[in-house]
Amino acid sequence: RPRIGTLSTASRNGEVNVAVFGSPQMIDENTVVMGIGRNRTFRNLQDNPKAVFIFLEPGKRLMDWKGARVYLEVLDIETGGGFFEQIKENIGKAAGPEAAAMIHAAIRFRITEVRPIVEG
Repeated sequence: RPRIGTLSTASRNGEVNVAVFGSPQMIDENTVVMGIGRNRTFRNLQDNPKAVFIFLEPGKRLMDWKGARVYLEVLDIETGGGFFEQIKENIGKAAGPEAAAMIHAAIRFRITEVRPIVEG
């Protein structure tokens, strides 16, 4: 189901960044793919393969909200070829041609951990 979340990354020097992303695509229970532009997130992931994607789904009350913190590690980054073109095409269908035109790379991540938004 479509959702918006944030992807947090850090450079090799520890400079952090957070960016808003649409729904990443799960290609199996351990793998997520995303298309990204040529930006700070892209540069950070080239330096440091670890990231965290957080998503929220609103509920009636704050305690009814759902979501997760999904810890990721880059498996590969492609800026051309079949996988890249497929991700770009999927983004075009979901978000429109303007969004697809902004995509510079397709990134495949391994999920390393999933944690709830709030831990008791």
